[in-house]
Amino acid sequence: MTAFSRTDRVMVSPRHLAGTGLDRVGDALGPLIHQFGWSADHDAATGRVRVHSPDHSLKVAFDPTDFDGTWWTITHHEPYWAAEFTRQTPAEAVAAVTQCLPQMLGDQRHSERIHLTRLSIADIATLNHWTASPDGSEFTSADRYCTLRHTLDAETSYAVHNSIHGGFDTEWHANFTIDAPEQVVAQFFAHLSTAEPVEREYREIPYLARDLGDALITPVRGASVNSHAHHHAAQAGRALAARRR
Repeated sequence: MTAFSRTDRVMVSPRHLAGTGLDRVGDALGPLIHQFGWSADHDAATGRVRVHSPDHSLKVAFDPTDFDGTWWTITHHEPYWAAEFTRQTPAEAVAAVTQCLPQMLGDQRHSERIHLTRLSIADIATLNHWTASPDGSEFTSADRYCTLRHTLDAETSYAVHNSIHGGFDTEWHANFTIDAPEQVVAQFFAHLSTAEPVEREYREIPYLARDLGDALITPVRGASVNSHAHHHAAQAGRALAARRR
């Protein structure tokens, strides 16, 4: 029996197992519209949203109608590049990318609050205890469920894949085409691989991540300290137990 009800608010780590986070979707689109003045088209019947930069060089599209397919698409013109994220990609990592796009176009407003990582992908991996392959082309999370692969001269230059034992509800993909700036990939990876937990309703967490115990889940309410500190203490306890084993 779980200690949580379906609608309880919980903290979850690692992020790649946390699921979409539907109430965080607005963080990927809202700042572009309300803080940077990007134009938006919204189909209330389907939930589709398309947001365009003022110079029309960048477009962010959100389409939740394809349950198994791509929910997010970012496209840039001249040079052309694209990034795509499927349904269970954590919204916090997607938002980290979309919120940095105005700065990539030279719009420095709010840059004091929207920080761009200055670390390389390899440095981010090391900082967050992801393992590098011998040739440095692939990085794997500590639980081995999530990988980032870099393939030179391929149409998809960077690909991130997550799955627990092929479990349908845990599987998601993030793909970046060959001309996608490495800064964009690093921004996504930094906000995916961090040990900082994310907040979810318990029912949102993919069932295999919950039921197999791979995701660390702690309560938002009822902890003796604040929810983040409580979660970090639980992370430390889990790490100590793993070392002893």
